[in-house]
Amino acid sequence: MNRKHFLSALLGAGLGIPALGRGSRAAARSVAESYPFIPPYLKPGDTIGITSPAGYITTEEIQAAVRIMESWGFKIHAGQTIGQRDYTFGGTDEERRQDLQSLLDNDNIRAIMCARGGYGCARIVDRLDFSRFRQRPKWIIGFSDITVLHTHINRHFGIATLHSKMCNSFPDDFATADPEVQNTILSIQQALTGKRMQYSAPPDTRNRMGIAEGILIGGNLSMIQSVAATNSEIDTVGKILFLEDAGEYLYSLDRMLGNLFRSRKLNDLAGLIIGGFNRIKPDDPGEEFGRTVYDMIMERIQHLSYPVCFEFPVGHQRNNYALKCGVMHRLAVEDKGALLTEMR
Repeated sequence: MNRKHFLSALLGAGLGIPALGRGSRAAARSVAESYPFIPPYLKPGDTIGITSPAGYITTEEIQAAVRIMESWGFKIHAGQTIGQRDYTFGGTDEERRQDLQSLLDNDNIRAIMCARGGYGCARIVDRLDFSRFRQRPKWIIGFSDITVLHTHINRHFGIATLHSKMCNSFPDDFATADPEVQNTILSIQQALTGKRMQYSAPPDTRNRMGIAEGILIGGNLSMIQSVAATNSEIDTVGKILFLEDAGEYLYSLDRMLGNLFRSRKLNDLAGLIIGGFNRIKPDDPGEEFGRTVYDMIMERIQHLSYPVCFEFPVGHQRNNYALKCGVMHRLAVEDKGALLTEMR
């Protein structure tokens, strides 16, 4: 995405927007009646804990993130799973659970940065005790496999979380990093310190115009589909849903979108945001699927009227900006582009 289409967290541009789509106002009103709980924002001297509830990561691989977050004025506490390995995981299930649990229960930890994604959160989420976390909420940070924690926490506790890059995406040398990478990393700092977040996406002929207001929720499509009919199932009614994924076959994406459709998760949205669907695996010769991601999505929502935005800067890509899940947002889609604004 061209950087001129990205509006930083402090930008306040306005767009001329068409009227709310049918049903969107009622959905927004019902959601707005009960704002979620937003954990305390961080200030210099606060401590961020780092844990690896999914894939493994070495101590060396988190050092760039540690240096950058310390430069923001935060203290860093590395959990026991950093440097641990049990095959693909950052330690055994019990080691990963204990490490995350200790950070959830530690009142001196003000935010928890997940070191990387991969796979593993679904194996431990049902054994976590969130009682202390409910009393003293803190920011849970990450994306990809961490989508499981976002959906679980939003569904049960209504506590905001942060969908963003993790330790393995911080550049070794921030000063020489690509400006897009710098901006995505800085968006984490801005979100954690209470900036009112606002992002834009460029015009796209596939967009559907309109305005939506609702709690923002979503993440990795594969993870959302994997927790369907479980205790971590996503709640989409009246919400602005964002989706992204990477490394899947087209038919697999169609199957997962079909699950959302058949389970009526797409029916009562306030709005829909489509981020990056990258590194799509090639079809086998002679087994071409013949549909794009856009085709799959529009086939499922053609009878619905809420606004839809494509090419939003979120996903397994360089322009993956920090989004506050569980917080009220306003999505405005019009012919000049789309604007997502955190509401206060």
